[in-house]
Amino acid sequence: MKKVITFRTVLILALSLTVFSCKKSTSSKNSSRATGWQINDREGGFQYNTSFEEQETSPGLVFIEGGTFTKGKVQDDVMKDWNNTPNQQHVQSFYMDETEVTNVMYLEYLDWIKRVYPPTDENFRAIYHGALPDTLVWRNRLGFNEIMTENYLRHPGYADYPVVGVSWIQAVEFANWRSDRVGEMSLQKAGYAKRGSHLTDVSADATFNIDTYINAPTMTYGGNEEVINPDGGRNTRNAQLDADGNPINIYAKRESGILPLKYRLPTEAEWEYAALGLSEVRSYNIYRGRKKYPWDGQYTRAGKRRIRGDQMANFKQGKGDYGGIAGWSDDGADITNEVKSYDPNDYGLYDMAGNVAEWVADVYRPIVDDEFNDFNYYRGNVYTKNSIDEDGTVKVVTTEDIVYDTLSTGKLIARNLPGEILQVKVDDNETYLRTNFDKSNHINFRDGDRRSSRYFENFGDDEEEAENSHTKKMYNSPQHTVERDSLGNLLREYDQNNNRTSLINDKVRVYKGGSWKDREYWLDPAQRRYYPEDMATDYIGFRCAMSRVGSKTQRKHKTKN
Repeated sequence: MKKVITFRTVLILALSLTVFSCKKSTSSKNSSRATGWQINDREGGFQYNTSFEEQETSPGLVFIEGGTFTKGKVQDDVMKDWNNTPNQQHVQSFYMDETEVTNVMYLEYLDWIKRVYPPTDENFRAIYHGALPDTLVWRNRLGFNEIMTENYLRHPGYADYPVVGVSWIQAVEFANWRSDRVGEMSLQKAGYAKRGSHLTDVSADATFNIDTYINAPTMTYGGNEEVINPDGGRNTRNAQLDADGNPINIYAKRESGILPLKYRLPTEAEWEYAALGLSEVRSYNIYRGRKKYPWDGQYTRAGKRRIRGDQMANFKQGKGDYGGIAGWSDDGADITNEVKSYDPNDYGLYDMAGNVAEWVADVYRPIVDDEFNDFNYYRGNVYTKNSIDEDGTVKVVTTEDIVYDTLSTGKLIARNLPGEILQVKVDDNETYLRTNFDKSNHINFRDGDRRSSRYFENFGDDEEEAENSHTKKMYNSPQHTVERDSLGNLLREYDQNNNRTSLINDKVRVYKGGSWKDREYWLDPAQRRYYPEDMATDYIGFRCAMSRVGSKTQRKHKTKN
């Protein structure tokens, strides 16, 4: 009997200790390990999202777990470009669009631009026209393609086809717009912004921008308190009252974990890593060889029994053959095809080979400088900072401050839209005595700057030259000039110098993957090509990516073998 009582006593004590320890560990999340003070106290003080568990996957994206891989060619370099020599790289985990950006997705963007910045207003006309894809890319001197010129972008029959005729610059602007719209919706769902305000309360003078909201929330939506502070902030999730009964902590911050990260173009390393889908050939902690295509195998036709013999991608199969014989040996398309028409790769990404080639973020150079960096490799960094007014607040662009850039094609592009924070180059305040960067523009670092050219002996002198002047000397590309006079007329001056030796400069961007116009050779994710960032074609599209914060993997049981 005594043994039973003793056992029960020990059991009760053990359970009590377990409950007590659980309560202690739970409550410690809101107790500072630095000071012992309470975090998220209703009376005020330090506020932080201590219950954050996982980054929410934003619309259209799939998760790509990062890792190491061999970037570069796996087949003969028949083009003799020597621009994709194999090298070991590591990319962090990130997210990428499941499919290419489609016509209907881009039309939603154009509709928003047209509503907020009506092209009937002369002040905003260039904003809408600058966002329009170039539908004339379909024309061919000896081809009848007017049906695509007139219908491909807007006809419902092509709604879920990848958008083309979009330059790299336009793709970046779409990603920025998408970031703001998704962030806007996140705030509405969390109660930090008025429901439906994205439809009823936006105008050229009252828009939402993530950076502006984080740095100066009262300046979003043109300072409309009814939108950014619904119900006086009293119904906001973390709203508190100060000693006088006024609501505080009524705006979301980075610390709240509510605002999503920004959409952007993937880097070249990210795109190639995601396209390969190497998890398909992983065996424990090694890869079983290398992949030539996004699918496992050496051929473009499927080997699986269910779909054996089917083409795995949309590409040009031979001279005068864009889709095979009708009803037989057909890849299902002659131009682009509807997204998700072919099986995805092992990451769940569609059309990473064929259909359209895709813009990536990087500036093109023939060499990937893995000697200097092999982690999240990217060429194209231009560091900026927020412009600060004399009163110490950030400078937010208004409808009177819009500045337009004239591209080499003659098209006008708005440098900043109203509601965004004006950006300026970093200066000595940020670079003094730093060892990791020393100026704003690092596009030509170690490949186009003075120290990497034959002018290296003069490196370090005090000459005042343009950022890309040495790139021009090293790669000697044509220097066309386009500007507008006081009346808005285009003044074009073509470079007719016959001594130019390259098309490479700081304004050409990498595009990856094969397209409906390419032969099988270009379906290899390692292949690299480049095109001017302000021009478009009928075979280059794009998809967006997003960085990941927090843990490398989404799995609950994180292996550390």
